Amino acid sequence: MPAGSGQSESKGQPGIISAALSGLCPRCGARTLFDAPLRVAIECRACGLPLAQLERGGRLAGLLTMVIAAILITIALTIETTWQPPLWLQAVFWAPVTVLTVLGALRLYKTAMLYRQYETASERDE
Repeated sequence: MPAGSGQSESKGQPGIISAALSGLCPRCGARTLFDAPLRVAIECRACGLPLAQLERGGRLAGLLTMVIAAILITIALTIETTWQPPLWLQAVFWAPVTVLTVLGALRLYKTAMLYRQYETASERDE
């Protein structure tokens, strides 16, 4: 990366949570990692990094989703047995919580895997 490019040489990665939330490219830091909430872009529109080649599939995405589901079901059952809120209240609460939790976790997972593949490819090229 050239000096004076606005990014420091020792910046490393911007923080995986920040990168996942903002969809930051691992090379240039532009917000071009995702085309949709969970669909990785084919390439970075800013620097041309071929992101589709870095994505190695989501072998553990299903397992991650099942673990999240088990945790959320346990919490929901605990709340049900403790406070017994009305069914409509639980539906209104748990539907968006479930969707947002799964989307956030999968986005974080995909970003972490993509960043790791980028680091591995960069090390291989050196």
